[in-house]
Amino acid sequence: MYKKITNLSNLVKDSYEWRDFLAKISLLSFGIFLWHKELVIVASVLLILTWILCDGLSHLKSIIREPLMLTILFFCIVLLLGTFWGEIPGPNPSKHEGPYSPISRQFRWAKYMGLMLFIPYLQLLNKKNLPWAVSGLVVGYLGVLFAGIYYQFFLGITGIPPLKMLYLHFSAALGVGILLTMYLANSSINKKVKLSSWGIGFFLLLLQLNIVGRGPILATIGTLFLLLFLLHRRRLKKMLSLMLVTTICVMTIAYHSHSFKQRFSQVITEIEQSAEGKNRTSTGERIALLKVGLYAIAQQPWFGYGTGMAKQAFKENASIYQNGQYKDVESYHHLHFHNDLIELGVYLGGFGVAIYIFLLWGWFQTLWMRKLGALGATLVCFIFLGGITDTFLFYQQITFMLLALTAIVITSRETKQGDFLLENSLSKPCHDPYKN
Repeated sequence: MYKKITNLSNLVKDSYEWRDFLAKISLLSFGIFLWHKELVIVASVLLILTWILCDGLSHLKSIIREPLMLTILFFCIVLLLGTFWGEIPGPNPSKHEGPYSPISRQFRWAKYMGLMLFIPYLQLLNKKNLPWAVSGLVVGYLGVLFAGIYYQFFLGITGIPPLKMLYLHFSAALGVGILLTMYLANSSINKKVKLSSWGIGFFLLLLQLNIVGRGPILATIGTLFLLLFLLHRRRLKKMLSLMLVTTICVMTIAYHSHSFKQRFSQVITEIEQSAEGKNRTSTGERIALLKVGLYAIAQQPWFGYGTGMAKQAFKENASIYQNGQYKDVESYHHLHFHNDLIELGVYLGGFGVAIYIFLLWGWFQTLWMRKLGALGATLVCFIFLGGITDTFLFYQQITFMLLALTAIVITSRETKQGDFLLENSLSKPCHDPYKN
């Protein structure tokens, strides 16, 4: 009898050790493969299965205590409910329009569901698993950085073709790196960390300003000045000095960047063409989508047209708005409104805009309650500004990266303070009771 109990005890202990190792591998692989459109699916499935094996489902009730988890759940549930209204297009349209199939047009909104991965990722993190998660993110980010430099500056190819990564996504990834290094440079008390962070930050800024993506650049610069204000608002002279130095550096890099000057001068030309009724340009398209999107929201201001109905809402309203002035854009735009607020406003009306703001509020609150308000405001501001010129939350690589960073910061902060706001059973689902 004693031998059977001993064997059972050893079996349970081995099970805990095996699941703990699987959690480490899941966190590591997710950080590395989140940049690849196919491999990230495999990494996400592994993450979810590991979370289930580690008994994460039994702790779902406890996630209500975490603002970001609560707002993500609410955001996704409302989007799912939004699929119950609005007409769904037939499976056999008369012609194929755009680069995606009819089915993918309707369910493109499902990318928002990727926010749910924050739940298993955070729950699998603990003090022992933290280095694995950090290593995965660092290795993955460095791989993307070197690949982007190689394709952009040595081969002259925008984006990263092997990863199917657009230049906008790469520019946004650089923006995240810039903001994080600048945060470290302005908040760390270690001189070596401060100097190296300043150097890395301006190097990444140099790279970003030589990439054609305008939206991520503006979001990065705008958020950077907010970060400097938040960290140094009580020391006016230092704040103004840092802002002046940053402005000079940005202007100097931009002045010597051919792609930057060419891209932004193109905006003026495209705005003039749009005023003449020529909308088949990047800027002209966005102006048209902005106007038609706002008009569409005005027609259905409360609950919108239903989740996933961006294409249909545009077709319906572009034909009547200003006598159909922008209906020619319908065959050109990429199935969304290039703006998170308008996209969700078209889906769910004012309610959609409210849940988007609620999501950002929850993100900020999660970091603010750990006394990381400046970092929380920086991430939220970057997402919001990035979402003005594009559907930023559709950038799954960037969204996953920001969620992973948030989870790592939370765990790291609580580990240092020894004050877990999450229950120990929630933050350590694979805890081995045989170890201290």
